[in-house]
Amino acid sequence: MSTLDHKIDFAVVLSVRNANPNGDPLNGNRPRQNYDGYGEISDVCLKRKIRNRLQDNGEPILVQSDERRGDAYRSIKDRVDGNAELQEFAKGKKQNNDLYAQVACQSWIDVRSFGQVFAFSGTDVSIGIRGPVSIHTAVSLAPIDISSMQITKSVNAVTPAKDPNKKSSDTMGMKHRVDFGVYVFYGSINTQLAEKTGFTHEDAEKIREALTSLFANDSSSARPDGSMEVHRVYWWEHKNKLGQYSSAKVHRSLQIHLKEEVSEAKSAEDYVYTIQPLDGLEVQEYEGL
Repeated sequence: MSTLDHKIDFAVVLSVRNANPNGDPLNGNRPRQNYDGYGEISDVCLKRKIRNRLQDNGEPILVQSDERRGDAYRSIKDRVDGNAELQEFAKGKKQNNDLYAQVACQSWIDVRSFGQVFAFSGTDVSIGIRGPVSIHTAVSLAPIDISSMQITKSVNAVTPAKDPNKKSSDTMGMKHRVDFGVYVFYGSINTQLAEKTGFTHEDAEKIREALTSLFANDSSSARPDGSMEVHRVYWWEHKNKLGQYSSAKVHRSLQIHLKEEVSEAKSAEDYVYTIQPLDGLEVQEYEGL
């Protein structure tokens, strides 16, 4: 496998219908919004979904969700401690930050893609690895409408201690959802950082495949199956390491606007998607799963 030797830019168009794509814990878990009312999905949330898809495809992942973990380790530190080759360079006479980082990148695709900070008690290692794959926050194309409903739990979570035959009080709660919204996020893959982590052409293809199926096997009560969908993935592969154009110019070449006869979008097809051509740089378009 050869290290990636040319810059890559990408863009992803996705839609949300009657779902909470990314709740804000500081705002009652309401869907994230900026001050102008546009919906947001954090880059951390998007990277979590990419990791999940890579893990579903059999790739080794360091930062696993506990409910989706594919091994016996309950934490990142446990997973790191369980890597014998990595521990060889963690402390003692063989302690070596460079070799430690190299082994970590070889061991886990998310480390060589997104980077990772390694700083645990009991070791002499304290290093940060910068990954080549960077992802922006997803932002909706128009301000979103959020609906809220009150929910009630009418079952006993535990048996009442004083009177086992007595029903406990109902528990009240709130659920929030985005009625409909089309979101876009952008990203890039940097070759200089790819050389440092050993990120390869094959890794880039795995990332692209994960983007097209971002919400497969991702259902929950907040995101029922079919409520979130990837529509398009735009993929620009430059001809050199630095890139023929800046990422900002490449991302701006994707222009999205409402169709003339549409006043308010009700589906992703209510928008027109056009690519402004950049001399010498071609774009590949992929449909979502």
